[in-house]
Amino acid sequence: MSRPRAQQVRIIGGRHRGRIIRFPAVAELRPTPDRVRETLFNWLGQDLTGRRTLDLFCGTGALSLESISRGAALAVAVDRSAAFIRAVEATAAAMNVQGLETHVGDAQAFLKRERRKFDVVFLDPPFDANPWDSLLPPSLAALSEQGFVYAEARQALDAPPGAELWRHAKAGQVHYHLMRNREREAPPM
Repeated sequence: MSRPRAQQVRIIGGRHRGRIIRFPAVAELRPTPDRVRETLFNWLGQDLTGRRTLDLFCGTGALSLESISRGAALAVAVDRSAAFIRAVEATAAAMNVQGLETHVGDAQAFLKRERRKFDVVFLDPPFDANPWDSLLPPSLAALSEQGFVYAEARQALDAPPGAELWRHAKAGQVHYHLMRNREREAPPM
């Protein structure tokens, strides 16, 4: 019986551009395609220097490692799969990456206990999942004042109350979105 071959994607920008991210071959794992990541980081601005990101379904770790490559000070990667987390840690160690924090766990449970604010929260759950009603509001609450939630889904998503859809595009079957909290009006003087 042959072992499945390890899969890989590459970092597309920043100081680690071109480096390979290897990850276990798992049928349900669907890495964010290069062109979608390229558009996403164009939307966010190429330079994430000093920013903090949270990737709640990290899978390959591509979004977290791409963020660090582009200057993020902290990239928190969370996944239920210990094998995925070990693969991300091994890639980060091989690249001598600083600023990666990893956790094996459930996205919603992690959000409930996390108190830090993030400049970007990445949400790329399993493709057939539909966690949006319970996942978007706490993800938006975890944002810094100028932060964004990136959501990748099978269908177009609407922003929940208090938030706005800032960008949306589609590539193949994947809809991808950037949402942010609505700007608050200045309090009366």
